[in-house]
Amino acid sequence: MSWQPKREAQTTLQQQIIEWIIDNIERGDWVVGTKLPTQRQLAMQFGVNRSTVQQALEELKADGLLEAKVGSGVFVANNSWHVLVKQAQPNWQNYIEASLHKPNYHTIQLINEYEQRGDIIRLGTGELAPSLLPTTEIEASLRELTLHPKALGYSSPQGSESLRLAICEYVKKRGIQASPQNVCIVSGGLQALQLIAVGLLEQGSIVFQEETSYLNSVHPFQSVGMQMIPVVRDAQLLSTLEQRKRKRQAIFYAVPTLNNPTGAVWSQAEKEQLYDACKQLRIPIIEDDVYHELLFDETTIPIKSKDESGQVLYIGSVSKTLSPGLRIGWIIGPSTVIERLADIKMQTDYGSSAISQEIVLHWLQTGKYEKHIKHLRHELQQRADFVVEILKENFVEIASWQQPKGGFYIWLKFHEPIVDKGLFMKLLQQHVLINPGYIYDSQDAHHIRLSYAYATIEELKIGLQVLNDVVVSKK
Repeated sequence: MSWQPKREAQTTLQQQIIEWIIDNIERGDWVVGTKLPTQRQLAMQFGVNRSTVQQALEELKADGLLEAKVGSGVFVANNSWHVLVKQAQPNWQNYIEASLHKPNYHTIQLINEYEQRGDIIRLGTGELAPSLLPTTEIEASLRELTLHPKALGYSSPQGSESLRLAICEYVKKRGIQASPQNVCIVSGGLQALQLIAVGLLEQGSIVFQEETSYLNSVHPFQSVGMQMIPVVRDAQLLSTLEQRKRKRQAIFYAVPTLNNPTGAVWSQAEKEQLYDACKQLRIPIIEDDVYHELLFDETTIPIKSKDESGQVLYIGSVSKTLSPGLRIGWIIGPSTVIERLADIKMQTDYGSSAISQEIVLHWLQTGKYEKHIKHLRHELQQRADFVVEILKENFVEIASWQQPKGGFYIWLKFHEPIVDKGLFMKLLQQHVLINPGYIYDSQDAHHIRLSYAYATIEELKIGLQVLNDVVVSKK
């Protein structure tokens, strides 16, 4: 062993000795159990002070590469190879913790994980049950479609022009006037929010929202540096927005029809109040309208139908009505905004599935979609009535709720603040999965988002009984 550290090198003598020992282990010259020379011998060989050798060996022992045996000396440790392999890899945890996108709440990560299990009763899932999806009809549509070769390639930036035209005709029934250049096809409503976040807003912008909001359970705006500010839509709304906005860029996220998670439906006066206040302060509005077709009674007029200044970005989707797997939604807004979002979308995924767009186009043009919606509303109404009857029988003394007006959810409020991680985990242990209110408002210990859209009738009956038993036992 004639190697010696170089005093003129940029690294310290101690670090050079550490690297030399590691090289010997990596090459296999020093296998597990190899005894190292004494500190005195190494110091003489390297031409350094013994303290320098001692510090190098101590660092290698701390890293797990070397181990000292009392009275015997220093040896290559049993797990040295695994330590070296680990050290050779990037420190992915540091990358993860420093990354732009924020991790979701642990509760939501558990929800996403356990929703994939077949032995779980899903009482909070915001998705249609497989039995409510028109699987047979979609299969028939695939046989009816004639696909042009272009449909098997990448989509155009804003999406299929034929589909955009069909969407314009469809939303016209809602009082929304739009041309194909005002429409961008997206892969669901969440992608629409992500595109708006990165394409239209500067870091530090304000996103106004209601106190209980779906946006608190996902992070499309938070992860790119936006400030989420909850506001109460009362008589002081205009002054509140003006005071909180000041000179910063801002946008207002609204779900006026069948809010997720509360199921609330705004009155026409409430919609006009928000529109007028935001128009006066030049605050754009995101109108998330993905649930409106599932109202049990007559549909409401969207904010976008009254938009004369192009300040409302309107989001629609078939994920809540036809199939979440198709991943087709749309944004309607000023053409300059749509072109910007389409450009970013192409940089992200080169366009939504062209085949899925063809299926949605077929359903809109043939009337299949509206026929299916009518049937779906009827099925959801029956499920909602079934769950409400169970609540009336078993939950009156421990909780309250509003009669659902449509959609998927009942915003169940317990009289006592019992909705916490402990309740969530206790139910999960009994194979019942809920969406607790604290994932939509961190201070909420009273609510759960109860969905009647996914679990079977029998599962709803069993799951609600388990929920009742656990809550009663906790009081």
